[in-house]
Amino acid sequence: MTMKQQELYNVIASLPEELSNKVVDYIEYLKFTYIVNKAPENLVIKDNEDLLTKLQKGKKDADEGKVCSVEEAFAEVEEILST
Repeated sequence: MTMKQQELYNVIASLPEELSNKVVDYIEYLKFTYIVNKAPENLVIKDNEDLLTKLQKGKKDADEGKVCSVEEAFAEVEEILST
């Protein structure tokens, strides 16, 4: 554990449980927004119209046989998250 991680751990450990739970929730939110900001444009859904467009494109790709296996999809997601 780095010194910064230990410092963060010590600060969170010293907080009352209710407040430490809020801090952990906020950290999870920060992690999520970081991942979303790093994600390729075609993986993020901005609004209902964007969702509909991506679903229609996905259906068209499936109809044309442009699909990958579940394993290939998970491998691609893992690659994106590891960068």
